[in-house]
Amino acid sequence: MRISLLLLLTASLAAYGQAGIDKILGQQQQEFLPVDQAFQFDFEQQGDRLTVSWQIAEGYYLYKKRFAIAADGAKFGEPQFPPAETIEDEYFGVSEVFYQAVSLDYPIKQADAEAQVKIRYQGCADAGLCYPPTTKTLYLDEVTGLANQKGQTGDSPVSSQFELADLLSGDQNLALTLALFVVLGIGLAFTPCVFPMYPILSGIILGQGKVMRSAKAFQLSFIYVQGMAITYSLLGLVVASAGMQFQAALQHPAILITFTTLFVALGLAMFGSWNLQLPASWQAKLSQLSQRQEGGKSWGVFVMGALSGLIASPCTTAPLTGILLFVAQSGDLVLGFSALYALSMGMGIPLILFGLTGGKLLPKAGAWMNVIKVSFGFMMLAVAMIFIERLWDNQWTALGWSILGLTAFSYWQVINQTTTATFWKGVRSLLVFLGLFTSALYGYQQLTQTQLSGGQPDTSTTQASHPVQFVPVENLSDFEHKLKAANADGKSVMLDLYADWCVACKEFEKYTFPDPKVQQRLSNTVLMQIDLTDNSPENIQFQEHFAVLGLPTILFFTAEGQEVTTGRITGFMRAEPFAEHLSQLPLQ
Repeated sequence: MRISLLLLLTASLAAYGQAGIDKILGQQQQEFLPVDQAFQFDFEQQGDRLTVSWQIAEGYYLYKKRFAIAADGAKFGEPQFPPAETIEDEYFGVSEVFYQAVSLDYPIKQADAEAQVKIRYQGCADAGLCYPPTTKTLYLDEVTGLANQKGQTGDSPVSSQFELADLLSGDQNLALTLALFVVLGIGLAFTPCVFPMYPILSGIILGQGKVMRSAKAFQLSFIYVQGMAITYSLLGLVVASAGMQFQAALQHPAILITFTTLFVALGLAMFGSWNLQLPASWQAKLSQLSQRQEGGKSWGVFVMGALSGLIASPCTTAPLTGILLFVAQSGDLVLGFSALYALSMGMGIPLILFGLTGGKLLPKAGAWMNVIKVSFGFMMLAVAMIFIERLWDNQWTALGWSILGLTAFSYWQVINQTTTATFWKGVRSLLVFLGLFTSALYGYQQLTQTQLSGGQPDTSTTQASHPVQFVPVENLSDFEHKLKAANADGKSVMLDLYADWCVACKEFEKYTFPDPKVQQRLSNTVLMQIDLTDNSPENIQFQEHFAVLGLPTILFFTAEGQEVTTGRITGFMRAEPFAEHLSQLPLQ
């Protein structure tokens, strides 16, 4: 009887509790309007002007930085925004927003008949609800001819990342589009951020000191590239959604030190140094890990590929940014992931070929296989040095490269002396001599520079290596103040977004900005630079304000203070095409 009453009471409480929950949920659902009622959208085309407007319900607002437009068969200028209010909310921090109503007027430079336009926007409610981005699709009447307005797409070149974003959002054949990204990925396989993957893959395939069959080498290479591609693609979707601060977070010192330690350990494993006097339990785990890796287990290879995807994450290129722009504007994660995966597989094709053929280019048996193993150990230490450079890039790290080079070439010299005297021994002796000489000369130069600077390594990134002078920018308000000052003098502005962990940013400073043609094009332009190395609130606010998806990114502003949005540069560009790009920008 007691059990029956207890069960009845429990059921009653459960029913009442569920009814109460349903009632509360129902009340909460009634508190917030559907997105189309909260933000009533309308548009009108009058000739070469497209006006889009929103009536915003009381207690709701739209974000200024979340407006975006993508077109297939049409070209637009930049809209003029009405004054916005500044608020601070839990979703995006300090932001500019619009209450009650907002209207944007887009100049149409050219439009085909029935050209498709996608307008994206996002808003929130004061009561604590943030809607996902909303996209509306419009169709335009035909517009011919290009208007000449400063700072707009009719006068300025459209950077390749915007063209690629339009390509994804258009009606082109999907298979051909993805094939294009595979081809672009093959080109990216020869960029500095992908270079560390070659010794990693070589160590996996050849590090055990045995000759591997081609089929097995292909299998391991393919699995490795899959790990890299999937990780790289997922990271891209996160960056497109969360912004560059996630990318910057991957360069946190704790993460970089972890990677450095990992690759130093892998290098020591290649040298046969796992017999260090560690606690017995640690030794057993390390031994098991080493045996699994040497045995070529698929899961271990996949994990190494995933880690390699993290290594490549700081590299931002035009193809990658084009995909991120498309994802950020359309919210189409499936197509975005497919394009990222195609790009990653393109990056992986040379890696697969390298893994497949690498073993055939090396001696097949004997003591040379141990030499190969040790050589890959030096390559693992080189990967570790790359991570150290992201932490401390100065003359001491450069001296570390010199020491690593001297050590590696000295080892190869000792080994070469024991071989039979042949023509190829002479070739190897010459290469080793050149390696030793270059490493020693590089180290001497670094030591000389350190002595000239009073024993303190010069950590300057912009002024020591070339005469280009940048006006430093501290934060968003500081930039707006300095932009107005430059415009008051009748000058345009180029803003370089820099970070210590951005390899391509340093390539810009070393190879592109000092070029005489580039300097000539920028003669009436103020060069500014903001350091986004730290993931500080001020830097995050700056990135969100300009919707920065990765580094390097270079922004251009006219003498009237308007950004030439489609003229943005992402990814490294050499001096000649960069100067050509500058010549087409309507900065004055």
